[in-house]
Amino acid sequence: MSTFLYRLGRFAYRRKWPVIGAWLAVLLVAGVAALGLMKPFSSSTSIPGTEAQRTLDVMEKEFPSGDGQVTGKIVFRAPDGQKITAGGPAEAVADLTRDAGQAPGVAAVTPPSVETGTVSPDGRTGIAQVTFAAEKADAISDATKQEVEAAAEEGRGAGLSVELGGDAFAPEVKVLGPMEAVGVLIALGVLVLVFRTLRGAIIPVATALVGVAIGVLSLLAMTSVITMDSTSIILAVMLGLAVGIDYALFIVSRHQTQVREGMDPEESAGLATGTAGGAVVFAGATVVIALAALAVVNIPFLTVMGLGAAATVVVSVLIAVTLLPAVLGLVGTNIATSTVPVLRRSAERAQRRATATGRPGRGQRWASSVARRPWLVLVTCLLGLGIMAAPAADLRLGLGGGVDPHSSAGRAQTLIDEGFGPGYSGTLVVLAQGEDKTAVLSAANDLAAQVKELPGVSSVSPPVPASSGDTALVNVTPSSGPESEATKGLLAEIREAREGIEQRTDTTLNVTGTSAVNIDVADKLSSALPLYCLLVMGLALVLLIVVFRAIAVPLKAALGFLLSLGASLGALVAVFQWGWLSDLLGITQTGPVLSFLPMLLVGILFGLAMDYEVFLVSRMREEYKHGRPPTEAMVRGFGHSSQVVTAAALIMIAIFGSFIFAELQVIKGMGFALAIGVLLDAFVVRMTLVPAVMAVLGHKAWWLPRVLQRWLPEVDIEGERLTQLHTAPSGAEEPHLPRQHASVGAGHSPSGE
Repeated sequence: MSTFLYRLGRFAYRRKWPVIGAWLAVLLVAGVAALGLMKPFSSSTSIPGTEAQRTLDVMEKEFPSGDGQVTGKIVFRAPDGQKITAGGPAEAVADLTRDAGQAPGVAAVTPPSVETGTVSPDGRTGIAQVTFAAEKADAISDATKQEVEAAAEEGRGAGLSVELGGDAFAPEVKVLGPMEAVGVLIALGVLVLVFRTLRGAIIPVATALVGVAIGVLSLLAMTSVITMDSTSIILAVMLGLAVGIDYALFIVSRHQTQVREGMDPEESAGLATGTAGGAVVFAGATVVIALAALAVVNIPFLTVMGLGAAATVVVSVLIAVTLLPAVLGLVGTNIATSTVPVLRRSAERAQRRATATGRPGRGQRWASSVARRPWLVLVTCLLGLGIMAAPAADLRLGLGGGVDPHSSAGRAQTLIDEGFGPGYSGTLVVLAQGEDKTAVLSAANDLAAQVKELPGVSSVSPPVPASSGDTALVNVTPSSGPESEATKGLLAEIREAREGIEQRTDTTLNVTGTSAVNIDVADKLSSALPLYCLLVMGLALVLLIVVFRAIAVPLKAALGFLLSLGASLGALVAVFQWGWLSDLLGITQTGPVLSFLPMLLVGILFGLAMDYEVFLVSRMREEYKHGRPPTEAMVRGFGHSSQVVTAAALIMIAIFGSFIFAELQVIKGMGFALAIGVLLDAFVVRMTLVPAVMAVLGHKAWWLPRVLQRWLPEVDIEGERLTQLHTAPSGAEEPHLPRQHASVGAGHSPSGE
């Protein structure tokens, strides 16, 4: 693979304009396809095969709710001591609903009434349903929304509290905002410190943005044939930016070092692509495999999310080994110099340190200090990560919490919760089915009577038969919110109470509703998480055993990944579930952790952890194979790789961390989990725990049974063979690779550290 990538890098360098033109053409095609094929996003949390989803499908057929038009809510509250059903508040509500119904694009407005249950028990709060002519929320014009908002403002002027909620008035999701731009700027600053040239820093950012643009535009075009949530796009942006910049960093750093040492730029671009590019391909493959493996869980929205992000990573890898060498061809030898005086002097100092003898860099000094007290470092890291992981024992999963409580939709939900109770928006629906119409109604009545006696039930509606007669539904309103453990327990009690009735009446009783669907989704994800972890961990062990030809190193890598994962989940629970540091991070509401977030965290963090593991440990292995003692090999290998890995981790943290300040709670959680995961895995596990374990193991770290030695193939991830051929004596014959006088070590950093 290294030879192929070497030739590909040289080809792209020589044919820079055709390569750049080809990628620009791909970008143009993706943009045109997105504009012509893009469809509105559609949020779906269904899981085929779950009871709640099967029952919901039946209920939609037996009790059709309408013609697919978009609806919204106008929520009213009368002043203290008054009711919306009498006096001035009643007149204000009538005027408001009339004016809103006359707005262009509004099909009908159903005012609140006691009969339909849309007036609270105390009479102060009411809900009017607004039905729009549009079939999608984003098809409602701004003029229509402004007319409804104007009617609401008139109601406020009459003394009512009025808020707008529902699908039609949900806050707009922004893919990129100012804080995400700040993350890119921080990444650019880190790159300037690494390369000591502005042009060298801009190249990884520019190529990463091209990759993200192509990936996201392609995903938008796919919305014409695939149901996709907006979160899938945001994850693709988040991951595409992070890995795109990181992968380019690895290659450009290698290329810049070689050019500064006197290597021909074209030759250097090919060698950097063949060596560091090989590690990039492996790192990208691990991320792609981990994300694509989400499909085995058989959860449609999670499958789409994982495959979408994986596709963006594939684009980032392809750009790193083709477009990036072509852009390096535009820069030429200028990649090694800077026109900014401060950066030029900094680069000169770094070059002097790199060529100085007997002066270890910061990376080597850190590794040496760890090697002197490996057991102390090991125990400290384990205790620290264990303490951070402790809150994960209280992990609760859910699918709510997506509405900002400070928005009008959030305030509308607060009014509903206060007026009708928190369970009003999370009604459980029991569907009775059978061949005998009398038996169906009898079963529905019997279950309704039993459910009324259960604790945590606010109200139970009389059974409502379908027109076919063989189906009836019963609405159960919990006294607790949709995301609470009490509602989850009530669902379990209802399902337990039905067994005797089903046997006696020869009917089927199933429970559905938004809360039941969300609970079933969370349960399915919780049960699938261990299987997914085993799949990912098994993949990690197999890949790393092949790469490092050792047993202890892969086991250490896998266990270290589990430690960083546990600590990340613990931090996620402490912040988003318990509310620690919530004010500092702008978190407006706490509650269960997003149900699919732990699984996403496993997939993404696994790929990134293996990325850092390969870049750090592969150089240690190279030093060990050259005959150095285990501890010295660890120190020297760590010194050569640590700076670029540190920069890569800081870039990841900056990109992911910028999404913590997004508007949606879902995006906040994703950004925080990934940022803290990379922080812990890169700096605590890979940069601290790994050197300590390697120092303790010594020669045992590289032990491999003889059977595996004969059976396992030789995999040269970082192109060691290619580098050896490059530095071969003048008498060596290798017709397909030109001889080069410069000596370049794999993973060598600009400053020699």
